[in-house]
Amino acid sequence: MNPLAPIISGIAFCLGAPSFASESCEVNSGPATAALIELYTSEGCSSCPPADRELGKLQRSFAADPLVIPIALHVSYWDYIGWKDRFAQTIFDERQRQLAAFEHNRLVYTPEFFVNGKELRHWGRELSDAIRRINAKPAQASIRLKWAEASGNAVRLDAIANARNPGADQSLFLAVSESKLVSNVLRGENSNTTLMHDATVRMWLGPVKLAGGNARMHQDLRLPADWNRANLRAVAFVQNNVDGTIDQAVSIGPCDPGKS
Repeated sequence: MNPLAPIISGIAFCLGAPSFASESCEVNSGPATAALIELYTSEGCSSCPPADRELGKLQRSFAADPLVIPIALHVSYWDYIGWKDRFAQTIFDERQRQLAAFEHNRLVYTPEFFVNGKELRHWGRELSDAIRRINAKPAQASIRLKWAEASGNAVRLDAIANARNPGADQSLFLAVSESKLVSNVLRGENSNTTLMHDATVRMWLGPVKLAGGNARMHQDLRLPADWNRANLRAVAFVQNNVDGTIDQAVSIGPCDPGKS
């Protein structure tokens, strides 16, 4: 589980907190719906590397496009078969099951793609069309995401969401992903293989329910020593709680507005 907890609608101060500089940047979502591509994967899954490569290719191909946001969530349920995935979190197992449940499906597997909350089984040939369909829809929420640099290898993230329809049942999520990660897998189905990972989720917060059509998430994050700030991205998205659809998403890098 992720030990970090969001601070909602305010700032919490504590002794030893990092000092935040004036350098900050923010991004605002537009009128079109961004496509949030979630890949559920594992280093212990022999069929996952092609999907991992596809997600990395997607990230590079759409690096300048704010309407395409890929993330990889490593599940833990394959850790027992010989290799423990260092990026796996049980909260991602739960997230995958929740998305499957929205579609009345009890089966989860890897690799599995969800595009804006909907399973995409034939991702090899259908992903581009799915992205275009989503981008053609008007967004059902707006998001402002701010990244502020800090001393002591820390950042401050602030996400504010507003519903298009204040009566909608929606929640806000916040995540941080990292790219250009390398793992030398020694055992399991991918033994003696070097795996490359992009857009791998390192931190996951939420859900925070929109109240009166609004929600805010605030996080002061001291970066662990093994995180590379230059390869990080923050992602915020609003999900419909009735059917699991992603109503809007936005992403930002370290004080570089939009996609780097």
